[in-house]
Amino acid sequence: MSTRARLTVRVVAAGLGVALLPGLAQPATAVTNPTITVWGACEDKQLRRAGAQCAKVRVPLDYDEPAGRTIEIAVSRVKASGKRRGILLANPGGPGGVGLGFASHLRATLKGVADRYDLIGFDPRFLGESTPITCGKPGPKPEQPRVTTARREFEESLRAARDTARRCLDKGDNRELLAHASTANVARDMDAVRAALGERKLSFFGVSYGADLGAVYTQLFPGRVDRMVIDSSSDPGATQYELFRQSGEPLERALDQWARWAAARHDRYRLGRTGAQVRAAVRRLVEGAERRPPVVDGVRLDPAVLRLLLRQLVQHGEQDEALAGVVRDLVKRPVRPGPHLRAMLDLLRSPELADSMVGATFFMCGDAGWPAGGWPDDPETYWRNMLRSRAAQPVFGPLVNGMMAPCAYWDAGPREPVTAIGNAVPVLMLQARSDNLDGALVLHRRLRGSRLLTAEIRAHGVYGRGADGGSPLPCADRAVNAYLGGGKLPGKDFTCRP
Repeated sequence: MSTRARLTVRVVAAGLGVALLPGLAQPATAVTNPTITVWGACEDKQLRRAGAQCAKVRVPLDYDEPAGRTIEIAVSRVKASGKRRGILLANPGGPGGVGLGFASHLRATLKGVADRYDLIGFDPRFLGESTPITCGKPGPKPEQPRVTTARREFEESLRAARDTARRCLDKGDNRELLAHASTANVARDMDAVRAALGERKLSFFGVSYGADLGAVYTQLFPGRVDRMVIDSSSDPGATQYELFRQSGEPLERALDQWARWAAARHDRYRLGRTGAQVRAAVRRLVEGAERRPPVVDGVRLDPAVLRLLLRQLVQHGEQDEALAGVVRDLVKRPVRPGPHLRAMLDLLRSPELADSMVGATFFMCGDAGWPAGGWPDDPETYWRNMLRSRAAQPVFGPLVNGMMAPCAYWDAGPREPVTAIGNAVPVLMLQARSDNLDGALVLHRRLRGSRLLTAEIRAHGVYGRGADGGSPLPCADRAVNAYLGGGKLPGKDFTCRP
């Protein structure tokens, strides 16, 4: 997995999450005889280097009509080389993230445990090498003003949301396809992959949205779970928009922690000698962007983009230096991007990020939302919440209360209620204390057979951090490997410290 791909996954995972709302349990419709193509060479060079082979599994578009229209799910496999336990599927998050190479990417952290599983990566329906949905090309963007206002930027976000909805829904037969973009259907596709491979059960590792996907699978197919590990999950009682709003306070606390770190290094970064001074510098930066967004190497850092960039970095403690470098670069005039800012600009320009954000829309708007039937329909609801949030959350409040997806304009709504969460299937949960721990505790209580590993780190994603260039948490890596390797769930919840 390339550095850019890892950054793309992290941005999507940090910014988006699915809400698992209480509702009527859905029938765990399964495919009787799913078909799989012959395994062959993968198109991706890194998968080929990893020794993977690739294939396609044909599944129903609509599981209520199993004999009807079908689509294909792209899968990869690195076969077990030791005493085989079964198959391990994995999902890197999103929604909107592709995952064909994710399972093989985990090998470095799984170590010897990887030899016991066929590692199965897959691209969720409508994404990547699975049967894709493509949207119409965006129209020409209006010329962006050099001087602007927060309200003007909000109006532009509404225009962009309407345009995304129009060009995705109105192209070809997308409306028919998008009605079946749901987390429950991705879970059903996972079970079809299991059946196509002739396995009685599957094991799974999912992070961020992938954790929510794993929780849904445990409800739809409880008897087919072998080992289930979910990392950085969501509150099953919150809607998608509520989850965004809930993230504002933890982000502001993370900013305070980073500001104290940067203040202790004032001689290097020159952002302030106290945490309050550093925070004030960041606040001036984002408020200045609401009047005159900086344009750096051709990228316009409007207030929402700038806040998203800051959010991506502040969530991870090991990114303190990168965040300080980015802020230092941006407060200088003229702006001369250093390596960290340049990497983020490359990401913002990348087609992978654009594809992931559009793919996220398919599932965020395809699943039930706020309240049980949609996100707020009135755009002014977002604006009022943005204004109210500024007093307590001046840096991130306007971002997490804004319209993060075009679901208000999406008229291919959910065709089924979301999956009710609550059973005793054994699950190992991981959650960083700084990362929506309250929501994870709600899920933990509903997954009565789960054990919770709480990580004393500032992060989104606990397991396998070293493989992504982060700071590994050996205690967590060992716990996951011991469980996946055939061990029992821990007898009680526990905490891991760096």
